[in-house]
Order: sequence, then C-alpha cells, then structure tokens
Amino acid sequence: MNYSQSIQKTISYIDANLSNKLSLDELSDIAGFSKYHFLRIFKHETGSRLSEHIQNRRMAQAAKLLLFTQQNILDIALTYRFESQEAFTRAFKKEYNLPPGRYRKAMSNLIHIKEVPDMGKNNLIPGWIITGTVPSEYSVDFDRDIFYKGTRSVRIKGESDNIDDEDYMTVMQQFKARDYIGKRIRFSVFIKTLDVEKWCGLWMRINSTTANIVKFDNMQNRPIKGTNDWNYYSVVLDIPESGNIINIGVLLNGTGTVWMDHVNFEIVDKNVETTDVDLSSELPEKPVNLSLEESNTDLQ
Repeated sequence: MNYSQSIQKTISYIDANLSNKLSLDELSDIAGFSKYHFLRIFKHETGSRLSEHIQNRRMAQAAKLLLFTQQNILDIALTYRFESQEAFTRAFKKEYNLPPGRYRKAMSNLIHIKEVPDMGKNNLIPGWIITGTVPSEYSVDFDRDIFYKGTRSVRIKGESDNIDDEDYMTVMQQFKARDYIGKRIRFSVFIKTLDVEKWCGLWMRINSTTANIVKFDNMQNRPIKGTNDWNYYSVVLDIPESGNIINIGVLLNGTGTVWMDHVNFEIVDKNVETTDVDLSSELPEKPVNLSLEESNTDLQ
C-alpha cells in the first residue's frame, strides 16, 4: 500500500489548518487509517511524531509572521494555539535559540531589504547563535573532511522539500558596538558551496539603541550561488555614533550546502571601501503627490 500519498495528503491538510484545532480522530480519518496505525506510519514516513510535526510547522509559520509582519507576539501565539505568550516564548526559544521579540529584532530585514539574545542553547559553536525560519529543516555541524585550514569547518545544509524560497538558516553573533564606534570594520569568511539554489552570503548589520538599522550589508547584491570552491568574501561597514549592536553571520537562503571557515573581524583603514547597502536607494528624491490628486497610473 502507498502510505506516502496518504501521509502527504494529511500533511497538506495540517499546513492549511495550523491555526485550527487538529485532532487525531480528524487526521486519521483523512489519512484513512486507524489512529494507532496512522501514528505509526506517520512517524515512519516523516521521521517525526505527529505532535512534533504540528508543533514545528506552527512554529515555522509563527517565525515568518514575526519577520514579515508587525503582528504582536501575543496574537501570533494565540493564532497558533499556544495557551499564553509565556508558553509560546518558551517553545520558540527552545527551537530558535532566541526569544520571539529578540528574534524579530535580530532577523528582520536580514534577507528582504525592501520589507521595512539570552543566547539560547548552542553547544556546537560557543558564542554563536544558530537560527533561521525553519531550523528543523536545516542542519548545522562541523565537517572534519572539508575545511579551508585547520582541522574542520562549519557546514550549513538544507535539503528538505519543506524549505521555501523565503526560508533561511544563519550562524550569527551579536555584540556591543561601543568599542568600534567611529571605526571601519571588515567581517570576512572563507566560503565553499554546493548546489546553493537561491543564494548565500555574509551579513553584517548595525542597530541603534532603538533597534533601527543604521548600517547593513547581506551580499544580496552580489550573492553566492551554485557550486563554488573555497573563496574569500567580506563585508565592510563604518560603525556610526548611533551604533549600539553589531550583528554578523553567514546565511543560507533556500536549499544547498555552505561551508564556512577562517572567520575574521577586524578594524581596517579608510582606504578599504565599504560595502553597505544604501537603505534609501529605493526612495524618491523628493516628496511626490502632495496635492493627493494624482492616480496610481500617474505615479508610475
């Protein structure tokens, strides 16, 4: 019997109803199996228990709402059927290594420039945060067979069919900007890639005390794609007086594999050109339609 089609049908139903109550009776009926048999084949086909799968999908959708909307955290928690904001925060922090509010501040605008941390657990790379939109669909580990220098590299890998175009994984740090105010900083990494379908790159962002982005570069204007041998990449930013937090990281958007090695963060002189994105580049040069009379067609 072809169990895969029945389980996929159930998974599609779950994804379409994540904000609704989902019962075992309902889902086993959709799959066409007894409850016991359904639970057994679901675990066999997906590698996850049914309750874990539903929780992971709800958390993934909640993460996207945090990143791409201004919806408040309590409403997001209730939308995905958490009993309270506190329960949602505990579960989210366990999965994403950051509480929801800090995740939103740290990760917003990381990919989509146009869309205007208690560090959590991470015993793999002390001092670094491993997080993204769907952490359960990516893996981050040490690779002792492929490395640029030394004895190992860090590998970010995404191969799941559940990874969408908007999904990403990043290995990142946050630290105070105080000692770098007025300095020009270069964050550099040696990168190797395999079958990167969307893109990957280094990113550095400077936040003010009010969490506004004051400087930013994520290499999206010069992305690393496909398969590439070891190469040197860097981002360079000036740290302004208003800088409060420096965020750095390596990011994989979509599927593929990225190896990172020989990371460096250093002060450079002013002869080194900056790479920051002009956050005002898509704004008009002056006010438009102050009379409020022009149509959308007129403005195009």
